Amino acid sequence: MRVLITGITGFAGSHLADFCLAKGGLDVHGIVRWRSRMENVEHLVGKVSLHECDLRDASSTRDVVEHIRPDYIFHLAAQSFVPTSWKAPAESLTTNVIGQLNIFEAVRKIGLECRIQLACSSEEYGMVYENEVPIKETNPLRPLSPYGVSKVGQDLLGYQYFMSYKMDIVRTRGFNHEGPRRAPVFVMSDFAKQIVDIERGVKPPVLRVGNLEAKRDFTDVRDMVRAYWLSLEKGKPGEVYNICQEKCWSIRDMLDQLLAMTTAKIKIETDKDRLRPSDVMLLLGDCSKFRADTGWKPTIPFEQTLRDTLDYWRGR
Repeated sequence: MRVLITGITGFAGSHLADFCLAKGGLDVHGIVRWRSRMENVEHLVGKVSLHECDLRDASSTRDVVEHIRPDYIFHLAAQSFVPTSWKAPAESLTTNVIGQLNIFEAVRKIGLECRIQLACSSEEYGMVYENEVPIKETNPLRPLSPYGVSKVGQDLLGYQYFMSYKMDIVRTRGFNHEGPRRAPVFVMSDFAKQIVDIERGVKPPVLRVGNLEAKRDFTDVRDMVRAYWLSLEKGKPGEVYNICQEKCWSIRDMLDQLLAMTTAKIKIETDKDRLRPSDVMLLLGDCSKFRADTGWKPTIPFEQTLRDTLDYWRGR
């Protein structure tokens, strides 16, 4: 079986490649851009086939898809950092929506019969009221960032191509996922890296934070990529699935647990540059539909995700 992972150099993409290799018997391919940061896939060199391609270029995308002719496509490539989408909304929309459109059109015009997983996002739900949790797939989509809007576009484009062309597409709305290799612009990894920098004495003992009151449903990335695989192995074409832990922690709770894992004395300061124009305050998911169709359940405790993230930065 040939597997194509877009965004293989990213956080989830590299872990998905690890999962596929551990399964064995798979011919794993990944798409990289000429400017991709390669540290997440250095350990994969010689084990997977990497192809240079910019998904925003339709002809480049079609050439790569036709060359590989994958059985499974995991579409993880995206501009995935919410604050960046405020600063570069046009690029976020173009990268996320047009890049996916080019994949769909390549598959359709080549005539491939493959399964496609779309890594959508809980950020699509946006403004969630307390009487609407836990969030089901039927919740209204009220995105509060350009990133959230771009993921709604990807999500609904996937539905449209399934309905219009009967393409075998499964949409997954992943809630927050964290773990080793996460870029330090994301909150858990950011806090962990700041703590390690303080432990090493390379920055003052002050940890800068944004909004600590937001609540998130955190899943370990290694559980998340296993769910991605199951979405294509057992998920139903055209369906959309939440993937989450079904537990909620505030950013403050998460920070307190990280601080309990260090002996460093650290002061907390709010950095106004880390505050968003509008923030999603509550994301608590219901993934009963996904569990029923695939049998998936998370296995890695939140505390292990925190410790592994901290140890990842200690080891760099």
